[in-house]
Amino acid sequence: MHFSTRIDLAEGVRTPVIALLNERLAEAIDLGLQVKQAHWNVKGPNFIALHKLFDELYDEVAEAVDEVAERATALGGVALGTVQAVGQGSKLPAYPTTLKTGREHLEALVNVMAAVAKNVRAAIDKSAGLGDADTADLFTGYSRTLDKYLWFLEAHLQADK
Repeated sequence: MHFSTRIDLAEGVRTPVIALLNERLAEAIDLGLQVKQAHWNVKGPNFIALHKLFDELYDEVAEAVDEVAERATALGGVALGTVQAVGQGSKLPAYPTTLKTGREHLEALVNVMAAVAKNVRAAIDKSAGLGDADTADLFTGYSRTLDKYLWFLEAHLQADK
């Protein structure tokens, strides 16, 4: 479903870009929920530091979710952010619900964040190749945020090596 817009991107550009935005939207919502799962359930001596870090990361992901969804609607599309749409649209592995320690949660989040970051970088190239520099820019900002927080998470793991 598309709505009319005066944004001067051709329908042939907007349609695949909206699909791309919805793919990344499902993934970002899933990522946010996985981060919250870690936030709520982390245990151990670094509890408070990780609890706060995971909450900060969630806030950043939630901001990206909103920007991606709003871009899809600005282009005349529908943002597909329901639980059902996310369940069907996200290709991320399910977050293990048996994790307890900070290290276990860090490992899980590092893996999922690296996968999301890789997909977002591919979305930068795809949206730019379609001629939508604004969506490519949106994804570029999201990519920088993911890389920054991936660094923060990995720094905790690197301390033990």
